[in-house]
Amino acid sequence: MEKRNISAIAIAIGLAFSFGAMAQSMSNDEYKASTDSIVAESKSAKASCDSLSANAKDVCMAEAKGKEQVAKAELEARYKPSEKTRYQARVAKAESDYSVAKEKCDDKAGNEKDICVKEARAAATRAKADAKANMKVSEANQAAKETSGEARMKANEEGADARKVAAEAKRDADYAVAKEKCDVYAGGANDYCVDQAKARFGKS
Repeated sequence: MEKRNISAIAIAIGLAFSFGAMAQSMSNDEYKASTDSIVAESKSAKASCDSLSANAKDVCMAEAKGKEQVAKAELEARYKPSEKTRYQARVAKAESDYSVAKEKCDDKAGNEKDICVKEARAAATRAKADAKANMKVSEANQAAKETSGEARMKANEEGADARKVAAEAKRDADYAVAKEKCDVYAGGANDYCVDQAKARFGKS
């Protein structure tokens, strides 16, 4: 079932890619045709989820919806190529992965489920932080090409700042996961686990 869903959306994504490759600038008709194809394939994938039940159906639907969103975002990035649309495509992928992972966490219970959700959220945070840093760095580099040496130095600083912000966001997300894992312990063992997590991720 999952393989069929993946194949269906992959076809739609492939169509979007092929249109982008065929021409430097995609026509409105080509864009609409690709969009319609993505929607049709997603509708088929969602319909195939009806044969499932309980959380398996929820996961299937999350996968179908997520792949449709990603395919549309990637198509948009090819129709209107820019740092912003490429960033939005990366964010769509991160959000799709998070939605699916979170649904899969529903098969777990207690602290195991809490850790699963935190790990899924951390993965999304890391992906979004990297996407934002890449966009900032690319924008700064582009601006540097068009301006003076002083501006290029400023662009380098902005790029370094963007990477620093991304690193901090990822570290905070990983710390949240490590701290959640400490909940399986009690008393002094829990305190020790939390202290180790704080030391590892530079928290006070």
